[in-house]
Amino acid sequence: MTATPDPTLPEPFLVADHRALDLLNSRCAPWGDEIEWLGSGPDMVAWLVAAGLAPDTAAARLCDGAPDRLDGLAARLRELREWFRGIVAGLADGPVAEGALDPLNKVLAGDRGQRRILADGAGLRLAVTRDWTDPQDLLLPVAEAMADLLCHGDVALVRQCQGPGCTLWFLDTTRNHRRRWCTMSVCGNRAKAAAYRARKAGGDTGAAAEGETAGGDAKATPAPGGVTRPGAGG
Repeated sequence: MTATPDPTLPEPFLVADHRALDLLNSRCAPWGDEIEWLGSGPDMVAWLVAAGLAPDTAAARLCDGAPDRLDGLAARLRELREWFRGIVAGLADGPVAEGALDPLNKVLAGDRGQRRILADGAGLRLAVTRDWTDPQDLLLPVAEAMADLLCHGDVALVRQCQGPGCTLWFLDTTRNHRRRWCTMSVCGNRAKAAAYRARKAGGDTGAAAEGETAGGDAKATPAPGGVTRPGAGG
């Protein structure tokens, strides 16, 4: 029997401009109620496919062949995600000690992938190929994304959305590095609406102006699937 993901889950929030931070956002509360995209094995696989971290053909095969193992793997990925959340939250305090990275290095040590040089339209590139026969392989692209952020990313540009109550993370790749919101279609528009209401009510016009101009500095990335609050008209 094929295991299937939860059909009530909305599209994943892939708005962080880095897959390691998108992983942190796989548990968030954009509308006040927490959403967990890694709650089961099939949910985890669906998220990995949506994030481009696992091929859909391999995902379908693993869901058919090892549904019980996938649930355990999802639990392990949730643990790895929360560990990484602590690492990311502490980046502002200074470099990460090597010993603190043991959970990540343990996953990377299990890599059975083969590195090959491939040719495509852009030239030559070094790629990792996997047979995707072991469910554990699903953790490796996530671990590689984490390692890439820590080793090659500009961690000074890792931000958390400034929307009230928003828990989403992102890498600020905007030209002026002044991005404030996870997306304009969620928190950016909320801020603009709040500024408009404050102005109409005769509130602080300076704060209202700030709320309106901040959206122009942010990267106006639409939320996936035209995200709206479940059950809302828009």
